[in-house]
Amino acid sequence: MSDSQQNGPAPTWWSRPAAMPEPGPDADTGRTPPVPAPDTDPVTDPDPAPGSAPGPRYDPWATGPLQVVDQGRAPGAAPALWRLAVVGAIIALLAGCAGGYLGILAERRTSTRLELPQAAADAKDRAPDSVAGIAATALPGVVTLHVSGGGGSGTGTGFVLDDQGHILTNNHVVADARDITVTFSTGESVRAELVGRDGGYDLAVVKVSGVRGLRPLALGNSENVRVGDPVVAIGAPFDLSNTVTSGIISATGRPITAGGGKRDGSDISYVDALQTDAPINPGNSGGPLLDSRAHVIGINSAIRGADKGEDGDDPTRQSGSIGLGFAIPVNQGKRVAEELIRTGRATHPVIGVTLDMEYKGDGARVDAKGEDGKPSVVADGPGARAGIRPGDVITKVDGVRVHGGDELIIKIRAHRPGDRLGLTVLRDGRERTLDVVLGSANGS
Repeated sequence: MSDSQQNGPAPTWWSRPAAMPEPGPDADTGRTPPVPAPDTDPVTDPDPAPGSAPGPRYDPWATGPLQVVDQGRAPGAAPALWRLAVVGAIIALLAGCAGGYLGILAERRTSTRLELPQAAADAKDRAPDSVAGIAATALPGVVTLHVSGGGGSGTGTGFVLDDQGHILTNNHVVADARDITVTFSTGESVRAELVGRDGGYDLAVVKVSGVRGLRPLALGNSENVRVGDPVVAIGAPFDLSNTVTSGIISATGRPITAGGGKRDGSDISYVDALQTDAPINPGNSGGPLLDSRAHVIGINSAIRGADKGEDGDDPTRQSGSIGLGFAIPVNQGKRVAEELIRTGRATHPVIGVTLDMEYKGDGARVDAKGEDGKPSVVADGPGARAGIRPGDVITKVDGVRVHGGDELIIKIRAHRPGDRLGLTVLRDGRERTLDVVLGSANGS
């Protein structure tokens, strides 16, 4: 074969794919670049099967290879699936918060009111014998007393006796008072003046003037009281006015003494008391103890506090109610109040004997001698006329046993002057009963 160029037609294996245009003359040289020969390697370019379409061929003038090998995610590619999940959760949370806030804002701006279920108002009055009914009846007649004088001040309770303005309270509430102010349940306050008082009974009467619409409390009968009867106490414990408590009568005829700060004993009160577990505290003194009909059956006067420690000055000692409250029976209070209003003083029933208060045996012994060397049995007194002698031990009053001198005084003072009593006395080892008509003595 010669080196001369053959001008014959190009072989068919050199032709380009039909989709590719033939290269034209180069713009710089004006020559047409040669076309590379097709790959005749039977491995890389096997002859197509007869009747099949020709496959794609490698074209060096193409913009890129036909196949791309995956060598990892390029920068800026789509985020991983967990990142999409986190972003979605944050978006959902923000959307929920925004929705909740918008819901609350919309609810506040709406005209619909939120209203919870509630029972209808009950305008009916309570039963008259219920605690609420008793309180409603009695409260308008109960007052709070604020007193000052004697280097101090204090608070007590009282209740209206009549439409003239007389108010009954305890003697120890007003004993040293120079100024007395009475406050009614309505909150109105007025000045009051002392009418009379008695330390032996621990009762006093004060009076207000110029007050209209007074509501006196009805007085009951303490002889009708029985253990277990329900009671209501009203007062101003620790200056908390119009405080109502309730309980029962725990005992009757309970002998108690109170006071005793003075050496002469003129301030000692002797009370044949009604005992109640209705809570009574300092400030309740002088307030009413009421039965189920809102009738006054007693005047609250004393409480039994918790015992002191061995040193006598226990700072933890309970000074309030422990369920042991005592009230002066209203029958005794009524008689004393009438005398105080009428004369400013009260009379005490007496038997005309001097008692040995140091006697440790059972009963009350008549002393061998009286005060200042005087006879212990007053000549021609009630005891002398009944046959009482010095050294006799009085063991019973109307069949009720007494265990000491205080109890004998209390049992006697539970009666009126002129009442007749049967005294059982022990003399020379034998008991006998003597009839005594009680005499009278002026109180303090």
